[in-house]
Amino acid sequence: MKAKITLIPGDGIGPEIVREAKRVLESIAKKYDHEFIFTDIDMGGCSIDKYGVPLTDEAIEIAKNSDAILLGAVGGNVGNSKWYNVAPNLRPEAGLLKIRKELGLFANLRPALLYKELAGACPLKTEISEAGFDMVIVRELTGGLYFGERYTKEVDGIKTAVDTLVYNENEIRRVAKVAFDIATKRRKKVISVDKANVLDSSRLWRSVVEEVAKDYPDVTLEHMLVDNAAMQLVMNPGQFDVMLTENMFGDILSDEASMITGSIGMLPSASLNESKLGLYEPSHGSAPDIAGKNIANPLATILSASMLLKYSLGLDKETSDIENAVEKVLKNNFRTADIYTQGMQKLSTSQMGDKVLEYLK
Repeated sequence: MKAKITLIPGDGIGPEIVREAKRVLESIAKKYDHEFIFTDIDMGGCSIDKYGVPLTDEAIEIAKNSDAILLGAVGGNVGNSKWYNVAPNLRPEAGLLKIRKELGLFANLRPALLYKELAGACPLKTEISEAGFDMVIVRELTGGLYFGERYTKEVDGIKTAVDTLVYNENEIRRVAKVAFDIATKRRKKVISVDKANVLDSSRLWRSVVEEVAKDYPDVTLEHMLVDNAAMQLVMNPGQFDVMLTENMFGDILSDEASMITGSIGMLPSASLNESKLGLYEPSHGSAPDIAGKNIANPLATILSASMLLKYSLGLDKETSDIENAVEKVLKNNFRTADIYTQGMQKLSTSQMGDKVLEYLK
């Protein structure tokens, strides 16, 4: 197979973790006689420094003309980075919002799997961590509060800020279909999370999801209010198979789900449009405090690369090879600092990449 893959190293630890994922993809290409053509583009703070904007039109065109995109992370320290106190459209994160919108990446998939080897790092009670959990959060990605009209105005010395939450039924329907399709290949259960007791947008969300559910008679649908969902994730995470939710709720809940796995550094994600083009990235942020120290965990980015092979390129065997290599790394007690416990062997970012490559071969 010949495929064009756009790499977005981004900010903070992004370049370090993307480097290791690229090495894994190159190893897979060599092993299976594929040809992967890599092109780097800038996005986020590094793009602001070079071009004055978080994402250029030229970069978007390169991404659009590729088969898949692998991203590291964007942004700096909240509140005190040089990119913070600027207009919203000039912040690093605006680049991410823009590429999602331009490429029509409406469905974000974030698996949250507790590896048996990391049960000890799970912050939940022992009986919960030993039972384990394996869920996929399907988050709508191009609507809601993050894309509605926003402004701040001052009247008589008093400032008022406004953010608008908007959804239409077509946006809800297409992401719901993604969730139900995934559920048919898993444990056949969708829990849709909303705030229908308060928000009109959530009431529309609930009614449209119920319509979609009629086309999937083998899948069980359950509704859950977002505040309850936040509690249930730490009380009984094993009940979740596929969680479907809107943009902001999904942003918050997927981070919560990632932390109960023991480390956000372990979890990949995929953002898909209606074709096979997808953007793949780790669930964590740019971690500027550890950037350049060669201690970041690259496994989430490596697993994001495995999702890229599966969803955009249709290479299931190659995906399994990477997943099995990561599992073997953990079984043999190799750890980066974020998942390290006494008695394990601590590895740097590049050493962890080396170890995954060793097991791939």
